[in-house]
Amino acid sequence: MKRFFLLLASMLFLGVTVHAQFNSNPVLNLENKDKKFLNYGYFLGFNRYGFKFDYKNDRGNQNTEVLVLESTGFNVGLIGEMNLHEFLDIRMEPGLYYNSRTLGFPGFQATEEGERNAIREVKSTYINFPILAKISTRRLGNWKPFLVAGPSASLNLGSNEASPDDNSSGTFRMKKWTYNYELGFGIDFYLEYFKFTPSIRGVFGLTDELVRDVDPNSPWTGNIEKMSTRGIFVNFTFE
Repeated sequence: MKRFFLLLASMLFLGVTVHAQFNSNPVLNLENKDKKFLNYGYFLGFNRYGFKFDYKNDRGNQNTEVLVLESTGFNVGLIGEMNLHEFLDIRMEPGLYYNSRTLGFPGFQATEEGERNAIREVKSTYINFPILAKISTRRLGNWKPFLVAGPSASLNLGSNEASPDDNSSGTFRMKKWTYNYELGFGIDFYLEYFKFTPSIRGVFGLTDELVRDVDPNSPWTGNIEKMSTRGIFVNFTFE
């Protein structure tokens, strides 16, 4: 995930360097775009979700750690932005985030049944509700870098929280609502007819998302103190 983040960051800054090099005195596009109090748009993008686990016993022991296989999902959503100051906006980005993760639990025998019990596929469809503060630099020609940060709440439509079955029946359960903070950066590019913004953002879960099995000594959930989301969002915004 760190390599993924660094690669995208390099791509964004490379794009800025090239743009600035060949446009030292550009004709300004959409000069009054940021003077409006309200701005609207939409975004498309992709994500990589993972989990961070804290354990009750044997912390750091690889024989007790849950393995997480991440995959790439997609994002789509809307944007509403309030311009409070030349350098400060409040941004709301309700969106739909789909992803799938595979968990490998330790302690099962290397048999067909044991391998089947050790693996759980976690398919998640989140509706994410962030409220973000966007802190920008002064506009530089037709581009403007910014930082963004703030809290978010996510509704997991595939949580299985209300299911009477647990891992003993093959059902992995998570809480329906989770709470996070998000931190990232991006660049606004002012094109002739619209503003295009690539951005990258990390999401860090604050709450425990795991619904434990009925058995307190469950081999799946018995040793887990806390399970929280870690993820990266890459969005392409059109305003």
